[in-house]
Amino acid sequence: MNISLKGLSILRETKALLLPVFEKEGIHGESYPSNLKEVLEKKAARKPFEGKKDTLSLLSFYEEELPETLILVGLGKKEDFSLETLSSSLAKGFQKAKSEKASSLTLDLTVLEELFPFEKILPVVGKTFTLANYEFVKYQKEKEGENEKKSKEVLQDVFLFSKDEEQLLLLESLLAEGIHEGLSTCIARDLVNEPANVINPDSLAKVAQHQGEIFGFSVTVKNEKEIEDLGMEALLTVGRGSNNPPKLIVMKYHGNGDSDEVYGLIGKGLTYDSGGYSLKPTDGMLTMKMDMGGSAAVIGAMAAIAKQGLKVNVTAVVAACENMISGDAFRPGDVIGSMAGKTIEVTNTDAEGRLTLADAVTYAIEKEGATKIIDIATLTGAALVAMGKDITPYLSTDDDMSRDLEKASENALEKVWRLPAEKSYLDLLKSDIADIKNSGPRLAGTITAGLFVQSFAKDVPWMHLDIAGTAWTDKKKDLCPIGGTGSGASLLYHYFKLLSQ
Repeated sequence: MNISLKGLSILRETKALLLPVFEKEGIHGESYPSNLKEVLEKKAARKPFEGKKDTLSLLSFYEEELPETLILVGLGKKEDFSLETLSSSLAKGFQKAKSEKASSLTLDLTVLEELFPFEKILPVVGKTFTLANYEFVKYQKEKEGENEKKSKEVLQDVFLFSKDEEQLLLLESLLAEGIHEGLSTCIARDLVNEPANVINPDSLAKVAQHQGEIFGFSVTVKNEKEIEDLGMEALLTVGRGSNNPPKLIVMKYHGNGDSDEVYGLIGKGLTYDSGGYSLKPTDGMLTMKMDMGGSAAVIGAMAAIAKQGLKVNVTAVVAACENMISGDAFRPGDVIGSMAGKTIEVTNTDAEGRLTLADAVTYAIEKEGATKIIDIATLTGAALVAMGKDITPYLSTDDDMSRDLEKASENALEKVWRLPAEKSYLDLLKSDIADIKNSGPRLAGTITAGLFVQSFAKDVPWMHLDIAGTAWTDKKKDLCPIGGTGSGASLLYHYFKLLSQ
């Protein structure tokens, strides 16, 4: 699908016109050709549209040189308008255009220019249409011909109409940024949606290498022997039950030669999680291909960071493996080591992600010189209990990092909520026979899981995002079909964009 900015002439060529309307504001068409303006006024008089939030109205045209369809989308009250409202409303209008089988769609930006500068609007618009167009249908072979035909007929072009034609070239760069931000999220969605017999530690590493070649960040992959030589016993232990050996994926982007600050970006890379001997029920295993959602977000974010040439230094580390059952798999009650030298009592083999994160965090600090750590993981079911499916809980030991994440959350339109990194809760992970347990009691599960990872970050400023609830949706939405959401990719991109300004 092509998304581009156009001038006034596009209104005579487009098949469908998407017109945002504020509540009780009416339809604005002052800059339209006279014949279109006249028809709009007549139709609006016969069928008034109130413009309430999340409402749609469809009008059909039959005159020559006019769009075949007008889609009115309600933005609600002007005083309550936000970029989140804009995104959700445009996504609804986009899906309506698809259902009407329009081959092209034009969005009128005129009414939006009054409230937000183009620097705010265009990236959101580009990202919204890119995400709304996402599908994962590669394995629907019986529908393959039908899908190809559909893709050729429906919404090949999306145009954005602006009356300020002199600035179109300047505005194109803002639109392109939003489109690529959306594409980076789609990279993460694709990875999460791929089945575990396709994405394993080796193929995940190959995807990271491919993205690095495309977008300009370096990728090094360490094999099982090299991981062993590093002393990463926690990672090796989790992956021991699988026939697919673990990989350590290290991605580097150096965009600020004037700074010694290096962010260690750690993504959980469990390409499949059976729970091990603490076996999940069948229903719980069905979506466990998504347990590498943290690594998917990291790879997508690195693509966006490098593409936009942000002035930051980021080293991303993914400890990729599978948690399976075999005669050599680890067991509840085992005591294992770690790269940091700390011993761990395994009380639950389904609390495996934090073990791999522990070694990845240690590696980022000791071998890559990371001065700050951000880890992102589908870590705990407790995150869903606490925040549901739409908000990502996070912990941090650094207020400045938290402030920047909150601002990035607003820009990325991904909600977050800070939980307390309560040090006394580390007592819940005390072991009688080792330095620490990998799992505590049921209460405060998201906090104790995060604190386990933080204990390996030592005194380095640290932040932990638990996307167990937000990385997957069981319900089709205007911006995302059922499956992987790509949660975290845009959030991390905006975090580092703030730092580079």
